Amino acid sequence: MSKLVKKLVSRDIANRLDGVNDAIVANIVGMTGEQNYNIRKTFRESGVTVMVVKRTMAERATEGTSLRPAFTNQAGSMAVIWGCEDFVSLVRMVTKMADSGKFVKLEIKGGVMDGEALTADQVKKVSKWPSRQEQISILVGQILSPGATLSGQLVGPARKIAGQVKKMIENLEENSDEVAEPVSVTEEATETPSVAE
Repeated sequence: MSKLVKKLVSRDIANRLDGVNDAIVANIVGMTGEQNYNIRKTFRESGVTVMVVKRTMAERATEGTSLRPAFTNQAGSMAVIWGCEDFVSLVRMVTKMADSGKFVKLEIKGGVMDGEALTADQVKKVSKWPSRQEQISILVGQILSPGATLSGQLVGPARKIAGQVKKMIENLEENSDEVAEPVSVTEEATETPSVAE
């Protein structure tokens, strides 16, 4: 390949990777045409992009970017995988596909997160982290928890007092009914003798 063609190809790769900060590097060499189509289709349906590049071309294209560390200590052609809502979701998806047995030749080689290279083992550890949505829900729960506790502490005594006041009212109503009945009986008793006279 001439230097001009290499420059054009590396520029095209750089344009495609523009704005990408986190990615996974995997090996998909050795897949049949059907397996390759199926894995790309699965990624595409999930909003994930796959690009197979030679290591040397990827190194040239990513020189001076946060993706550059992903290509050190790699050899030959490799698939650069990026996309998804967040990096943890991407890693989970790729790890799940690699472990499923459906794509036997899919092998995670490493990756890059926040400008730091990751080994294959580190990528698998990242797959166990909470995703962005899970982190947000945990954070919201932690933010709302003290408020819920405080409102429960404020409302609890008020409910207790309201319950006691209600009980007192019920007791007073029962007592007033009992007091009212004997008064009406005594009035009848006093009226009865006067009618007899």
